[in-house]
Amino acid sequence: MPVITNIDDLKRIHRRRVPKMFYDYAESGSWTEQTFRENTSDFDKIRLRQRVAVDMSGRSTATKMIGEDVAMPVALAPVGLTGMQHADGEMKAARAAEAFGVPFTLSTMSINSIEDVASATNKPFWFQLYTMRDEDYVSRLIERARAAKCSALVITLDLQILGQRHKDIKNGLSAPPKLTLATMANLATKWRWGIEMLQTKNRSFGNIVGHVSNISDAANLSAWTAEQFDPTLDWSKIAKIKEQWGGKVILKGILDAEDAKMAMQVGADAIIVSNHGGRQLDGALSSIRVLPSILDAVGDQVEVHLDSGIRSGQDVLKAMAMGAKGTYIGRAFVYGLGAMGQAGVTRALEVIHKELDTTMALCGETKVSNLGRHNLLVPKGFEGDWQDCC
Repeated sequence: MPVITNIDDLKRIHRRRVPKMFYDYAESGSWTEQTFRENTSDFDKIRLRQRVAVDMSGRSTATKMIGEDVAMPVALAPVGLTGMQHADGEMKAARAAEAFGVPFTLSTMSINSIEDVASATNKPFWFQLYTMRDEDYVSRLIERARAAKCSALVITLDLQILGQRHKDIKNGLSAPPKLTLATMANLATKWRWGIEMLQTKNRSFGNIVGHVSNISDAANLSAWTAEQFDPTLDWSKIAKIKEQWGGKVILKGILDAEDAKMAMQVGADAIIVSNHGGRQLDGALSSIRVLPSILDAVGDQVEVHLDSGIRSGQDVLKAMAMGAKGTYIGRAFVYGLGAMGQAGVTRALEVIHKELDTTMALCGETKVSNLGRHNLLVPKGFEGDWQDCC
């Protein structure tokens, strides 16, 4: 087994083992990919304050996210097509998260269904909901998540209209992959991935196929999906979904202080500062750069989490020290999954945990709850000196 010391080690193996269209799906943003790049590069601008001669025994990274105990303030983010990165990918990632003691969030656009993941795990997971035009389908999806005993509903707000990702169009992204000459040539070099895929029946969108009428093949599924994201989603619809769910709700895709206030007004249990990993509005600010203004707007009235750009335990620490109460990893766990299946997801979590624990100690802290701006050196004007829009 190769020696894995950081997330980039897993990324390199992932690229070798997974078909190009699915690697590119994970490792891409919309349009020029400016926001995708800055999600990570902006973390690099924040520096850490080293402290010494502090008793570092008895350290703990344990905390809570929406009242649930977590081994560290990291959840696995909802990622579509995870089951195309590795056979039965969602089930394997969920098992790794459960064993490690962190939340797993299942995407609406998963390959393994809600029921598949529930059968593979013992503890409740979170379910991410895309709002669709087909309200009956959405209602049934919510009921399926309730039946699976999901402990939180994560409603994504920033995908009413699909941002253009050039690589997906050029690769002809589909699940299962369409067998063009280019695709077949690439698949021929990914024999390990292919053998594993042949051993599972799950190769299409498990939460859709069999649950929507007139979906008989990949073409029908692609057409249905492209037309289904609801452009009319507004706060009243979000409130209605929250009422229907009746449990804990996390609103994902907040990048503006005014939207954060609205999310608080509809009674969100938590909000996720996120730009969809740079996959929607290219040119938007990075999540870490926006985080302070969101926290200023809502204070401690709602739990604020951060997604987009986390690639290390140091990134987790920086987000927590800036004021977040939790973080999410998407690409970081997908690299591990594509590289080594469930063991790779576990390794990604181990790497991030070790980096978080070591960095916390060198910053003079023994608990993540004690992290704060006093641990950071944030450059002047980090949020940007923008002209007032009004």
